[in-house]
Amino acid sequence: MDVNDLLLELGGRLPGLVRGVVDGLDEGQLTWAPAAGANPIAWLVWHLARVEDHQVCEVAGTEQRYVVDGWHERFGRPPDEHDHGYGHTAADVAMVRGTAVDLLAYHDVVHHRMMAFLGSLRAPDLDRVVDEHWDPPVTLGVRLVSVLDDCVQHAGQAAYVRGLLT
Repeated sequence: MDVNDLLLELGGRLPGLVRGVVDGLDEGQLTWAPAAGANPIAWLVWHLARVEDHQVCEVAGTEQRYVVDGWHERFGRPPDEHDHGYGHTAADVAMVRGTAVDLLAYHDVVHHRMMAFLGSLRAPDLDRVVDEHWDPPVTLGVRLVSVLDDCVQHAGQAAYVRGLLT
């Protein structure tokens, strides 16, 4: 297995994880938090989709679907490409709304684009520096591992919250 196949294998697991968490839930269940200040399923899934959209578009040189396609409106958020959840307060987290259909549809759109991008890469591409603000500078490979790791963690957190619902 080459590194590209490895990234595709890991990324390919996300839709099933996300669908398994969100399917069949109503908006009340999606926005329920197990404790004050905790992240509900809607925010966790919204955030992992935002991570895919924002981070992958940044390194691929493409536009985010979030604002271009009006997804922000469906989630009750402003048209801000930098609104991806990092630095959100408890009030910001609680403001994220969305139906299961919208969460899954947005994730499907951005995930399909991420998988196409991953499929286009070759091993040497992964050594390209994409962020020089760190020491050492961040390569494309490191950024993609970070994105996939973040998404899997949030899918697992959302699955845990769903388990608390039942």
